[in-house]
Amino acid sequence: MSEGAGIRNGELPDELTAAEAGMWQSFRNGSVYDLRSGDSLADDPHGGHPWGPERSVRARIVAWLLLDGPPPLQGRVASLKLTGVQITDVLDLAGGTVVPYLELKSCRFEKEILLPEARFQTVRLVNCSVPRLEAARVHTEGDLHLPRCRFHNGVRLTDAHIGTDLLLNQAVVYRDRRGRSITGDGMTVGQDLQAEMLESHGELSLRGATVGVSLSLRGSRLTNPYTRLALNAPQLTVNRTLYMTPAAVGNPLQTGGTTPARGTVVQRFECQGGIRLDDGRFGDALDLERARFTFDDDQELSLRRVQTPELRFLGQKPERGKVVLSGAKVVTLVDRAASWPGPGGLHMGGFGYENLVPQGAFPLARRLEWVAAATAEYNPEPYERLATVLRNSGEDEDAREVLLAKQRRRRETLPLAAKLWGYAQDLTVAYGYRPGRAALWMAVLWAATSIAFRHADHPPIKTGEHPPWDPSLFALDLLLPVIDLGQVGFWQLRGGWQWLAAVVILFGWILATTVAAGATRLLRRG
Repeated sequence: MSEGAGIRNGELPDELTAAEAGMWQSFRNGSVYDLRSGDSLADDPHGGHPWGPERSVRARIVAWLLLDGPPPLQGRVASLKLTGVQITDVLDLAGGTVVPYLELKSCRFEKEILLPEARFQTVRLVNCSVPRLEAARVHTEGDLHLPRCRFHNGVRLTDAHIGTDLLLNQAVVYRDRRGRSITGDGMTVGQDLQAEMLESHGELSLRGATVGVSLSLRGSRLTNPYTRLALNAPQLTVNRTLYMTPAAVGNPLQTGGTTPARGTVVQRFECQGGIRLDDGRFGDALDLERARFTFDDDQELSLRRVQTPELRFLGQKPERGKVVLSGAKVVTLVDRAASWPGPGGLHMGGFGYENLVPQGAFPLARRLEWVAAATAEYNPEPYERLATVLRNSGEDEDAREVLLAKQRRRRETLPLAAKLWGYAQDLTVAYGYRPGRAALWMAVLWAATSIAFRHADHPPIKTGEHPPWDPSLFALDLLLPVIDLGQVGFWQLRGGWQWLAAVVILFGWILATTVAAGATRLLRRG
C-alpha cells in the first residue's frame, strides 16, 4: 500500500514495522506509546546501551503522523506521545504545520531534528538525546519544553516565537561548529524562559531576545573555554527579572522562583567565560545573588547601558577580568562590599543609581575604595553621584566626606603650585567641607600672636595720635583682612616683629580665601 492510501479511513499501512504499527495505533488513540524495557540502565537514552529495531521507528513515519496522520478513534484526540523510543534518520518537519499534541519522553534521536518555520501547538521533549535541534523561526502557540535533554551539537532557535513558556531546565547542550551551544537571537518567549540547572558548553547567544515575564538561569553552569563569551545577550529584554542565582538541589529539584530555605543544599549560578548584557532592559530586577564568575584577563561582566529598577550585585568577586557598568541606569543598587573587584577591575563611568542598599557591613571607607577602584584616572562623576545619593538619603556628613575625597583625588592631578594650594585648603578648612576647622586655626593663631605681642617693642608712630595698646586687638586686626579695627598703622614694629606681623597677615588672607572658597562650594551644593 502506498503512503497515504486509505489512512483517511483509519487503515493501517502495511509497510510499517511492528514498532511503527503500535505507534500508529497509539496516535489514533491519543495514548502513550511506551517501549521501555524496565531496565533503568538499558532505558537511559544518554547511555551506550544499543536499542534494536523493536524500539525503533523511522523519522519519516513520525513526520507522516504529525503532518498528515490518520483520524483519531471515535471519542479520542489524536496525539503523539512516545516514551523510550528511538527515532532513526532525520526528523524533518521544516515549514510544516503540526496540529496534534507532541510529547516525547526518554527518547533517542539518531540524527538531528529540523523544525525551521514549522508551526506547533505545544512541543514537549523530556530527557531525550538529540544530536542537534534546528528550529529557526519555529512558532508554537503554547509551550516548548526541552528539560533534561542532551543536545550534542547545539540548539538553534533564532527568531523563534514561543507562545507561552520555554523550558530548558537541567538540559545539557554542547557547542555546534560555530562554537555556540544555544542560539536564540531575536527569539520571543511569551511568558517564562526557564533554563535552571542548565549546562551550556559553548556560547549561549540571546542577542535581541525578548522574554515576556522572567528569565531564570538559577543554578546553571555556563562554560566556554573556546571564545571570549559564555553568555552573549546584548539588547535582551526581560519584562520582569533575570535570575543568575542559586537553585536548590534535591528531589525534586526546587525551581520556578522559589528561594531555597536556609540549610538547603544549593547549586550556584556559575559562569566560566565572559558575559555580555549590554543595552539590556529588565522590568523588575537583575539578580546576581551568590553568582560565581571565572574570567580570563580579557573577559568581563559587561552591563553597559543596562536599565533596571534593581541591580542585586551580591555574587562572588571575580578574581580576574572586569565588571563594566558604564552608562547603566538603575534605581536601587543592592550590593555587598566583598562582591566588587579591586582597582582596575571595575569601570562605571556614567553609572547612575538613586538608592544604595548594602547587604552586610559596607562602611564609607570601603565605599570610597569602591569608587576609587572604578576610576583609574580621576573622574569626578562617580564621587558626585555617590554624594548625591547619600545626601538624598539624609546622610549629609557622609556626603561631605565623599566630596572631600573627590577634591583630594583631584589634587593629585594638578601642577605643583595648585597642588600646594590644595594642601593649604585641605589643612585649613578641608576644602570647605569642615568650616569649623578654620575657626579653630584662627583661634589658635590669634591666641599665639596675642601672647607674643605682649612682649613687643611698640613705640607709636605719632605721639598722642594713637589708641591705647591692646595686643589681642592688634593681633586680631592683623589676622582679619579687609576689616579695620583701628590698631594696625599706629605702631612701629621693628626686626622680627615686622616679620611676625607679615606672617600673621599672610595666614589671615589664606584662611579667609579658603573659607570663602569653601562657602562658595557649599552654596553651589545647596
